Amino acid sequence: MRLGFSPNTLLSPSFSSSLLLPSLVFTLSNSQLFPHSRLHLQHPLSLKTYSSGRKSAIIRVHKVDHSIESTPVNLMAPEQEFTEVNRNLYPNVEPYSTGFLKVSDIHTLYWEQSGNPNGHPVVFIHGGPGGGTGPSNRKFFDPEFYRIILFDQRGAGKSTPHACLEQNTTWDLIDDIEKLREHLQIPEWQVFGGSWGSTLGLAYSQSHPDKVTGMVLRGIFLLRKKEIDWFYEGGAAAIFPDVYAFCLMSAWESFRDLIPENERGCFVDAYKKRLNSDDVETQYAAARAWTKWEMMTAHLLPNEENIKRGDDDKFSLAFARIENHYFVNKGFLPSDSYLLDNVDKIRHINTTIVQGRYDVCCPMMSAWDLHKAWPEADFKVVADAGHSANEPGIAAELVAANEKLKNIIKNKGN
Repeated sequence: MRLGFSPNTLLSPSFSSSLLLPSLVFTLSNSQLFPHSRLHLQHPLSLKTYSSGRKSAIIRVHKVDHSIESTPVNLMAPEQEFTEVNRNLYPNVEPYSTGFLKVSDIHTLYWEQSGNPNGHPVVFIHGGPGGGTGPSNRKFFDPEFYRIILFDQRGAGKSTPHACLEQNTTWDLIDDIEKLREHLQIPEWQVFGGSWGSTLGLAYSQSHPDKVTGMVLRGIFLLRKKEIDWFYEGGAAAIFPDVYAFCLMSAWESFRDLIPENERGCFVDAYKKRLNSDDVETQYAAARAWTKWEMMTAHLLPNEENIKRGDDDKFSLAFARIENHYFVNKGFLPSDSYLLDNVDKIRHINTTIVQGRYDVCCPMMSAWDLHKAWPEADFKVVADAGHSANEPGIAAELVAANEKLKNIIKNKGN
């Protein structure tokens, strides 16, 4: 929900700090809680929550001027939950161990560990599928507290064979995560995933809820037909039809025009044909077009560096082929609503959902549907962000969510 203030509004002791809505009262807190906002409170106000039920809300101000999002808060949470936590990315750290784990007669996965070898384990589940991991993925976690585990899923990143679709399904990946956990002798761990990583994170946690201590999910993707159709069959094209000045490319038209008009009834199927062509150059051309479409739409504001990833044929081939393979096969899930239908299995797990308001790749309808099915999870909407975890507002919420789980674990130990 969005509340507007005029540009000249000043809050003072005579200004009522409570904004009354049906069944909810919002109370503005001290301006220290809003370090990224251009809305400055003239006087400190105490942070309070009110509700007749189990849930309430606090006002959270993000970067957009006068834009305020409401965030559900669990009134049963301990008081320390409301203390200010770090929201800044941590400095990069190098892995203290790396390796390869053979998970089938075909596939071998790359894995790495960084941070504190004796810390609380957290597994980073990358997006795509096919996206792979990178050094920047470690920055969301306090390296003094967390034992940070990154791995590349089948066919992605440093895992081999590259861009391989054989024996590559959601259920294979779930088994791989368990094999990695056992290989590293980890009894249980925290799960962190965005985009496709949220899909796989949900599927893994629903399959092995006893192995998950907490979750942070971003850019929710439930792999339903309407989500695939929105992004690949013309919905998102309404927002990105134009040409980017720095690359002289139209986001949608470049993706569309690779496919002849008589095959445009289903772009996902048309790209499958080309991504699996016997001709390598045909594969690469399709992979570049598929990957650039996603990279050009992943940020609220165009990110030139991200878009250039589409020029990397090796990265693009794995990214496009594996994504397309999963989408053609409906994620290998038994039903369109499978992940929502099985929320009860993970309802007890401390979880934060982070969603960019203007996420075009994974529009907010999916995060909202998950929130309605799972109101116990914290739901954070970033008002001035799109899809990428690297956008400032989203990165801040992801770090804060990990800090919250860190504090819960620390408090349990006291």
